[in-house]
Amino acid sequence: MDLKKKKCRPCDGGMKALTPDDARELAPQVPKWKLRKDEPRLWREFTFKDFARAIKFVNKVAEVAEAENHHPDVHIHYNKVKLVLWTHDLGGLSENDFILAAKIDEFNG
Repeated sequence: MDLKKKKCRPCDGGMKALTPDDARELAPQVPKWKLRKDEPRLWREFTFKDFARAIKFVNKVAEVAEAENHHPDVHIHYNKVKLVLWTHDLGGLSENDFILAAKIDEFNG
């Protein structure tokens, strides 16, 4: 199923972190995002014309993250925004990270 059409699931007792192989299998569905080699994280950097546009983007990300109840780590440096996705409760990646990445790509491909 298309990741953009899925909803993030709560991390209750039954959810486990993805294996590295599982993460690599989902990665082609969000090709602009990178998997960290040194730890289970999915990340992407975005560049904007100026700080104001970077903040508008972060606000859109916040809206989607709140709707999905899944929140990225956000790093802002003037006109650059780096988003890092991982499921804190699991200490690694889950399908939720890929779902949120796909939804962010939908409004800022």
